[in-house]
Amino acid sequence: MKKFIKKLAAFTACLTAAAALTACGGGSGEIQIGVPNDTTNEARALLLLQELGYLTLTEDAGITATVSDIAENPYNITFKEVEAAQLPNVLQDMDYAVINSNYAIDAGLNPMEDALALEGSFSAYSNVLVVKEGNENNDNIKALKAALESQQVADFITEEYGGAVVSTVENPTDGFDASVDYDALAGTTITVAASPAPHAEILQVAKEILAEREITLDIMEFTDYIQPNNVVESGEVDANYFQHQPYLDDFNAENGTHLVSVSAVHVEPMGIYGGKQTSLDAITGNN
Repeated sequence: MKKFIKKLAAFTACLTAAAALTACGGGSGEIQIGVPNDTTNEARALLLLQELGYLTLTEDAGITATVSDIAENPYNITFKEVEAAQLPNVLQDMDYAVINSNYAIDAGLNPMEDALALEGSFSAYSNVLVVKEGNENNDNIKALKAALESQQVADFITEEYGGAVVSTVENPTDGFDASVDYDALAGTTITVAASPAPHAEILQVAKEILAEREITLDIMEFTDYIQPNNVVESGEVDANYFQHQPYLDDFNAENGTHLVSVSAVHVEPMGIYGGKQTSLDAITGNN
C-alpha cells in the first residue's frame, strides 16, 4: 500500500509539473490559431504567420500550402482549420484567428485598428470581377466593369475603409465605356453575386452609376465561397465579385469550371486577430 501511495504521489507530481510547463508556454498546443480551410486562403494565412516568424513552411510550399506543409513550428501552435466565413464567429473561442478582411469588416472588426498584424505583401490577391468564359465582351459585363473601375468607386474605397481595403485600379474611368451601347441596355438588369462587405457595399456605388443609364444592378449577397462561382458557371447570374485570382485559379482547376476575371478592383490585407489573447506576445511566451 505504501508503494502504491508513493507511485500515486509521483504520478500526481508529474501531472502537476506537466500542467505548470504548459501554463508557462512550453507545452505542445498551448496556443490555438484559426485559419481558413480553403486552399489559397489557408496558404495566405500561413505565409503571414511565417512572415511574422511563428513558423516555417517547406521550401516548395506556395499559394496552395496547408498545415501539412509546416516544416518548423517552434512555438507548438495548434492550428484549427475553419470555413473562412465562420472565423469571426469562433474567434472568441481561440487565442487568435487569421481572417480575410471582408469577413472581418462584416463582423464589425476594423482591420486597421483591431488586427494585431496585417500581411505586408498582398498584391497577388486583388479581388476580381468574374464571368463565365465567353461573356467577357458582352455589353452588360463591360458596363459593369467600367462602373467598378470608376473614380467614384476608387474614392469610395479610400474614404470608406481607410486602408483596410485598397483600390487596385490604375487608371480609374468616369464610370462608362465608350464602346458600350447603353441605349440598348436601358431597362435591363445585370445580376452579380458578392460577399456582403466590402464587395456588396462597393457594388452599391456601381449600381448608382449604372442607374444613370437606366440599367438595374441586382446585387445578390452570399456568405460562402462556393455558390457565387456555381451560379455564374450555370448561367443563373451574370457575374460575381468576391474572390482573388489565386482562389479563382484553384477553383477552376478543382471543379472544372470555366470562369475568368475581367477586372482587378481592390485588395484586402489579411490580418491576425486576438480572441482570448490581446497581444501577439502570448505566442512566444512573452505575455
